[in-house]
Amino acid sequence: MTAIRFHWSIPGSGVKDALRGAVDRDHVNPVTDLDGQLELCRRADEGGIDSLLLPTGYQRADPIALATYFGIATERVRYMVAVRPGTISPTLLVTQVNTVAAVLGGRISINVVAGHNSEEMRYYGDFLSHDDRFRRSDEFWTICHALWRAEGPVDFTGKILRVEGARVNTPFTGESRNRPELYFGGSSELAAGMAVKHGDCLLRLGDTPARIAPGLAGVLGAGKEAGLLFSMLVRPTRQEAIEAGHALIEQAGESGRAVQDKFRKQSAESVGFASTYSLGYNQAEWPEPFLWTGLIPFMGPLALALVGSPDDITDALLAYRRIGVTQFLFHGRPDLETLPYFCQEVLPRVRARERQEGMLPAAGTR
Repeated sequence: MTAIRFHWSIPGSGVKDALRGAVDRDHVNPVTDLDGQLELCRRADEGGIDSLLLPTGYQRADPIALATYFGIATERVRYMVAVRPGTISPTLLVTQVNTVAAVLGGRISINVVAGHNSEEMRYYGDFLSHDDRFRRSDEFWTICHALWRAEGPVDFTGKILRVEGARVNTPFTGESRNRPELYFGGSSELAAGMAVKHGDCLLRLGDTPARIAPGLAGVLGAGKEAGLLFSMLVRPTRQEAIEAGHALIEQAGESGRAVQDKFRKQSAESVGFASTYSLGYNQAEWPEPFLWTGLIPFMGPLALALVGSPDDITDALLAYRRIGVTQFLFHGRPDLETLPYFCQEVLPRVRARERQEGMLPAAGTR
């Protein structure tokens, strides 16, 4: 068995921003806190976080450029760059990723996102429907894999994409790999199918272990990994964590709810966002003792939170591990405080429990 891998999302709105999602994205400048973001990268590098997600979108800075900038200043942590196939050609993407890998010694992976909002995709000249975006993604990654295999000039004619004689002279530099790891984001059957066909891991929004387990069967049965996204509210005691969460609701207030009412309509195409909004608006606040939906109406689907003490969070992570989840991506509330506390207090507990329950060799960790 393998050790659980932990990833962290770098917030464009600032590493001290615990209210991410409660402010209209139109007012976010993602480059005002580069120094703080770099500090978060350094703490992740020192603390044992596997990789850092650099999301994409009009309210984000370019993830490839940021991966290079942050990567040069760190030594171990990897950078997971988000990619929308509708905004770039496959040949250019492979060139860019391989170049960053050469600079950073292979410390780059890819988070594949189809785009949750057709209106935003049109900003980039992408006018395909939700399902057609997945069809194009299938063709896109078929071309990328052929380029990474470097079997010669690539000719491909699909229903949406076409390349003739495509080649990339810059090879991928990685750890016993000829390509980066691919994390396919999404909670739909289409996303799971893409992860099975082209990827290494399905990265989906969280839920209870019982509700998630059935949807992971096909992915795990195909030998792929499964990962979950959560916000993280960890404090020395469960009560302190709960109080911190309610303080965030008070700070977000009705303006945060208004922002989310707007975003909920804009992101209605997303299966994962719709189901997670349903958790926050229509179901119990505590579907599990460690899982809290209370922030969702104020901060959105990514605010579904694991809440509690370090022991509580460890218990939660092991509960998901038992249904086959081996990777987690977190949003801290706030990040600059939460990430180092997680590394110091939760990560050692998880490794000890993994060894105790036979999930790791007794001699060491990953």
